[in-house]
Amino acid sequence: MDYSIKIGGEAGQGIQTIGDTLARVFSRAGYHVFTNQDYESRIRGGHNFFQIRFSEKPVMASRDKIDILVALDKESIEQHEKELSEYGQIIYDSATLKQRHEKSYFLDIPFVNLAVEHGRNKIMANTVATGAVLGMLGMELDILLDIIKVTFKKKGEDIIKANIDAAIAGHDYAVKECIKCSFSVAPISKPRMLIAGNDAIGLGAIASGCKFYAAYPMTPSTGIMLYIAGKAKEYGIVVEQAEDEIAAINMALGASFAGVRAMTGSSGGGFALMVEGLSLAAMTETPIVIALAQRPGPATGFPTRTEQAELQFALYTAHGEFPRVIFAPGTPEQAFYLTNKAFDIAEKYQIPVLILTDQYLADSQWTFDGFDSSKIKYTDYRLRGEAFEKLTEYKRHAFTDNGVSPLGVPGDAKHPVVTDSDEHDEEGHIVEDAETRIKMVNKRLFKKLPLIRKEIKPPSIYGHSNPEIVVSGWGSTYGVMKEAVDELSANWDIAMLHFSEIYPFPPTNKFNYLKALKDAKMTICVENNATGQFARLIKAETGYTFNRLINRFDGRPFTVEYLIGEIDALIR
Repeated sequence: MDYSIKIGGEAGQGIQTIGDTLARVFSRAGYHVFTNQDYESRIRGGHNFFQIRFSEKPVMASRDKIDILVALDKESIEQHEKELSEYGQIIYDSATLKQRHEKSYFLDIPFVNLAVEHGRNKIMANTVATGAVLGMLGMELDILLDIIKVTFKKKGEDIIKANIDAAIAGHDYAVKECIKCSFSVAPISKPRMLIAGNDAIGLGAIASGCKFYAAYPMTPSTGIMLYIAGKAKEYGIVVEQAEDEIAAINMALGASFAGVRAMTGSSGGGFALMVEGLSLAAMTETPIVIALAQRPGPATGFPTRTEQAELQFALYTAHGEFPRVIFAPGTPEQAFYLTNKAFDIAEKYQIPVLILTDQYLADSQWTFDGFDSSKIKYTDYRLRGEAFEKLTEYKRHAFTDNGVSPLGVPGDAKHPVVTDSDEHDEEGHIVEDAETRIKMVNKRLFKKLPLIRKEIKPPSIYGHSNPEIVVSGWGSTYGVMKEAVDELSANWDIAMLHFSEIYPFPPTNKFNYLKALKDAKMTICVENNATGQFARLIKAETGYTFNRLINRFDGRPFTVEYLIGEIDALIR
């Protein structure tokens, strides 16, 4: 069992409502689920879709073929009819679309009429469609009805009953009329957790003790702020929607200086406004975590599409020379744990840490058995209360063997905590002399960087133990590369090399990934950008050059079939 369902229509038609609900049903039924979205940058109109893939085996990317297409507009049929699998079906409402289709794989379901008749409101049409899909699959409605009861609990029994009746009507209609449906789902098993990339970053921040988050809304980073804001009261977090990204990073730096773990997030255009604040964090040695959710540029570009084209930007932006750490998770699970590591390293070494994601990972949902909270690390590296008070003297930027100065919390002791954006002495006061400047640069950069590098984990390798072909990538390409390797391994000795801890570049003492690359007959770097930014980084850091590059930069993510086709064309 491995089915894909696509819900297509205009913005405002409830596409995400149907998709999210079905994904929750499948995950609670114990299936492995992967979802992704494609939407235009408008509130209403345009063509959008939500795609769900579910299986009894782990799934980590979308496929090209669709088994059920829920067409809420004409364009969905025009664009996606050709994507149907051999036994695929299209369900639509001819009265709403004002057209009928006679081909055998079309099933006309009167979503609106059934909604009005059974739910007493045409707004229930989406609930009818959701029930119809489950009917086509031969699934019972128990899980969906439980979701409806919880979702509409605050709206009262009448709304709950109307939605239940609408779902049953859609389900029964599909069971009766879809005589060509040949779908068969696996038995229901233990429920799984379903989580999106943005939510995983937000959850990781909360688990890491984040107490302040400031941001200006910008797709696709906004979901992180929304997730944390939804938990703010429960966990005592201050979430501030700033007037712009300059204010956001400076607010976060102020909160961090005052003694709490703080974070901000944006996308490329907003991060461009943060770069002076990034340098301020470096000069004042103020810990901060920044989520950079990439999208295609330049300028506004494709604001709701995906791309991995801001790696070089993240690496080299901001003025001056200073250490920074860059993580690029490939799954929501990695996003959760790497966000925790970002907070730990930021505070331990008093540096900025960036988490690179993109629209594809930010909005995609994956199923997991759960996250292990025992792996969460929390160490308070700050000087507080009695420990701070009993010091005979305190220098905010004191020279130390490892370059890390005591991080005092202002107001927790009689000692003043002083820093400045100009070059400063150990106490934090402005200086102009060359000798202090050299010592401070050595402290901030050359003493910290070797220790930070030791914290960076090597890339993960998956596949053949002695591969002739190595497919490599970073960040959100993890899932699609892994599935491509699984399918291609039937005919080739192939492996995947995936980087999620990007900078400082991973050392080779724990795992000599360079040897794995050099021993292979062909190496391929897969990226969602035009110029192979990660391939260039590897060459700059190690001298290694990939044999081939696969680059996609049309704003869309790789699908399993697309990537397999590209790899196959190179190795045959």
